[in-house]
Amino acid sequence: MSTIPLTTLAVAPRLVQRGRGILPQAVDRIMALGSRPLLVGGAKTLERVTDLLPAYPRATYHPDCSGATLKALHQAAEDHQANVVVGVGGGKALDAAKLLAHQRRVPVVTIPTSAATCAAWTALANVYSDQGAFLYDVALDSCPDLLLLDYTLVQTAPPRTLVAGIGDALAKWYEASISSAHSSQTLVTAAVQQARVLRDLLLQQSLLALQEPGGSVWEQVVDATVLLAGVMGGLGGAPCRTVAAHAVHNGLTHLLGSHGRLHGEKVAYGVLVQLRLEELVQGSILAQESRSQLLRFYRQVGLPCTWAELGLGEATEPQLRTVAQVACAPGSDLHRLPFPVSPETLWAALVSTDTKADTSARHPSRSS
Repeated sequence: MSTIPLTTLAVAPRLVQRGRGILPQAVDRIMALGSRPLLVGGAKTLERVTDLLPAYPRATYHPDCSGATLKALHQAAEDHQANVVVGVGGGKALDAAKLLAHQRRVPVVTIPTSAATCAAWTALANVYSDQGAFLYDVALDSCPDLLLLDYTLVQTAPPRTLVAGIGDALAKWYEASISSAHSSQTLVTAAVQQARVLRDLLLQQSLLALQEPGGSVWEQVVDATVLLAGVMGGLGGAPCRTVAAHAVHNGLTHLLGSHGRLHGEKVAYGVLVQLRLEELVQGSILAQESRSQLLRFYRQVGLPCTWAELGLGEATEPQLRTVAQVACAPGSDLHRLPFPVSPETLWAALVSTDTKADTSARHPSRSS
């Protein structure tokens, strides 16, 4: 008799199309899903795709995937009698589109305009307050019905967005390997191994990709951050998707000073904090070595290593404790770690991560 509990996995979108300049040719695919599409995205993003997609009715999300935003989007969908939602933009726009479609029980198409996250792939939507603080996530019934990855469109995004995507995708290994590495389940094992492949690819190819935007290596890294990064959560479920690094991100969103940083930049810093936790609680030498390696890599590609680089150079002790409290709240992803973590322990990790990163910055030849 099987000892594996009943699980439902949303592994991948029904269809992925990728290439250069593919959006105009994808109209038939969209219309096959529904005759009354509603385009959802930020105002500036929707302007970027004006010449690439038909003049579908449009609804803007602002400022986040929040309760107020979703209420307005539902009204727009009702007014238009939309029977398919087309999300265009970054993670928050795509999450808003996916959640809207999920709640209305209609198909959804995702069109990422940057490589900053794997939101175009996943069956998950994060919900924020109207002030931009993370509140909770929603597990969706399925991955998107159609994902359209147009490299020409993605290449118009600022290079910083790809850097953020690299940070977000790297976290898959550091989170999945500690939460699920000892699992005997076949698909979880496969997810962890795919996360290792993803990490190695990013460590080896990211710098060249950033130096040669639009090239073949750049396309491979875009595929890694937008597509491959979504595979881990699909195969392995939530423990292979988000653990302590994402929990730290969630806590950081409660500080106004962090709102100028992208999701992947905050997650990348969360990886450093998670590794520091492993050092403090388990005495892990491997975590110490991994953090030293990542600090060198972060500085090469431009990911934040310190509070100051996150825009939080003047963060106070009460603010750090707020981050720790949010990250350690009941039900937090952080509790997928194989050891208990209190807010006090996480606060100590936050403080010492910053101190050690700053010391390493002054002495780049030394390991942490």
